[in-house]
Amino acid sequence: MEQIINANNATQYPSIQDMIVPGQGLKTPPVSPFFMDVTLRDGNQALRKPWNLEEKEIIFKRLLKLGVQGIEVGFASASRQDFEACSYLASLAPENVSISSLSRAVEKEIDLSWEAIRKAPKPRIHIVYPISDFTIRNVLGISEKEVKENIIRSVSYARKLAGNYGEVQFSGEHFGDSLENMEFAVEAFQAALDAGADVVNLPNTVERYRPYLFVAMVRKVAEALPQGSKISVHTHNDLGMATATTVESFFAGATQLETALNGLGERAGNTNTYEVAIALHNCGVKVDLNLQSIYETSRIVSRMSGVPIPEKAPLVGDDVVAHRSGIHQDGVSKTKDLKKGAYRAFDADLIGRPEGDRIAFTSQSGKSAVYEILMQSGISISKEEAAKLQPVLKNLSENSGGGELSIQEIQSELEKLRALESPKDKYLQNR
Repeated sequence: MEQIINANNATQYPSIQDMIVPGQGLKTPPVSPFFMDVTLRDGNQALRKPWNLEEKEIIFKRLLKLGVQGIEVGFASASRQDFEACSYLASLAPENVSISSLSRAVEKEIDLSWEAIRKAPKPRIHIVYPISDFTIRNVLGISEKEVKENIIRSVSYARKLAGNYGEVQFSGEHFGDSLENMEFAVEAFQAALDAGADVVNLPNTVERYRPYLFVAMVRKVAEALPQGSKISVHTHNDLGMATATTVESFFAGATQLETALNGLGERAGNTNTYEVAIALHNCGVKVDLNLQSIYETSRIVSRMSGVPIPEKAPLVGDDVVAHRSGIHQDGVSKTKDLKKGAYRAFDADLIGRPEGDRIAFTSQSGKSAVYEILMQSGISISKEEAAKLQPVLKNLSENSGGGELSIQEIQSELEKLRALESPKDKYLQNR
């Protein structure tokens, strides 16, 4: 593995020139990403209390509102309840959304998947089977030849069931662990395509290494497979880098991105749909999602899953639009009416968020904060007054432990300042 890692040296990173079109901006792939959502399968199976059918339908309809291109509705062979949910949700699917059910490379499970989703306008059988050297040796206990035979047999079987009507996707489980047997991984995906798979999915089933290593692996597969092959990635967030890995994989040749609402999923979760979508949008990629439904969707999913949204969660956390440092507040104030904000990564309106940049006063804040907070509250103040009031508020905040001051506290101190200034002004006028 050391030799493989060292081979991906700095000279293989894209240069700035590789990523920019002079006079136009950032280079982007010629296609829009296909978002295959896995919330109802991977996300649901990781919940302390998995959703019932009514709850799954609510999530399904939120996904349709968001505009994802594909939805994995469940694991039809896992239980009778899951089969019925897959079947029901497939019956609700619109014409333009792929509906998938996951199964292992077992014919009876493939049968159940197909039976559950076959009534959808665009059904897809999804087969998963391990391909990493570690898993083949320590879990399956068979040879690579047998692995390849099982892939061919199961994908061929699914292809016969789906015919020309449905799609077949093959996932090489633990692809991210396939550093020791990359050549075989490529062979496995090629075998799946030859057997009739429409999509091959490259999962980072357990995130162990830096994003670029996985991205380099994706690029190797993309370059090895026939041009036009549909490549997907499914990354987990064990080390907190799933968004970066998925975004960069898109630029490396993966056109289908498997993500989950609120990043729900096993262990540390799956790739967060919202983060990937906005990162690609910011890079100039045409993202065919209803981005304005993101904020509302995040709240619904959090409430229904029982998984709180951290206040610092990118895009949707309660505190991510707050600015408390004086330097930052000054930049926010000076660029608030510009398309690009000095400290604004995204526009709140873009994701349907009700508030944008929020300035709060603490012991770290400056005069710009005083001015902006009062003006936004409908209280007129001059910049000169703000400069005089700032040290007063700073002392008040420090004496109370350095915490945020309320608008009432700030207004009260302004009134005291003006009361003190008023006699002085009258004295000067009467001289």
